[in-house]
Amino acid sequence: MQGFMNTALAIAMTTFIATGAHAETPSGKAWPGSKAGEPTPAAAGVPPALARNLANFDDLDFRVYTGQQWQDLHKTHTQDVLVHWPDGHTTQGIDTHIEDLKFMWTFAPDNRIREHPVRFGTADGEWTAVTGWLEGTFTQPMVLPDGTTIPPTGKAYRIPMATIGHWNEEGIMFEEFLYWDNGAFMKQIGLGQ
Repeated sequence: MQGFMNTALAIAMTTFIATGAHAETPSGKAWPGSKAGEPTPAAAGVPPALARNLANFDDLDFRVYTGQQWQDLHKTHTQDVLVHWPDGHTTQGIDTHIEDLKFMWTFAPDNRIREHPVRFGTADGEWTAVTGWLEGTFTQPMVLPDGTTIPPTGKAYRIPMATIGHWNEEGIMFEEFLYWDNGAFMKQIGLGQ
């Protein structure tokens, strides 16, 4: 059943993004996007648990992730968080997740997420879906797991990303699904065709 839910969520999110659909709140108004440095937007009719989780997710991407404030990742991720990555690998545990996240800054010290144009979720706040733009510049050598080093190209990237979060009743994610196009990313930084 879990595999079916994961597939269904991925298809729904992909369809939503691909069609350019605009989600509406229970009150019928469009869900507001959010940007770094701005107050979390409020929308009439959004249940408190969902509003809390979306605000926590904004803080996660804009302050914790972008600012590499790893000591605060526990505010949005459980200690045993299960994370599904775009390349197909899965990790378990917050410490492993932090180490995976840190890699992005080794070759792109300006790596960041500054906006969530689309953000919505289930009324009970159990699931959230957020899109954004992952941006940065490949200015430092990229060291691969096997020790191979790829010299920097100096090229910038701006790729769409999406995260689906599965939250517990305390407002902390115990499962996270990360989506972005690694092929587009490689092309933008000058490593793909």
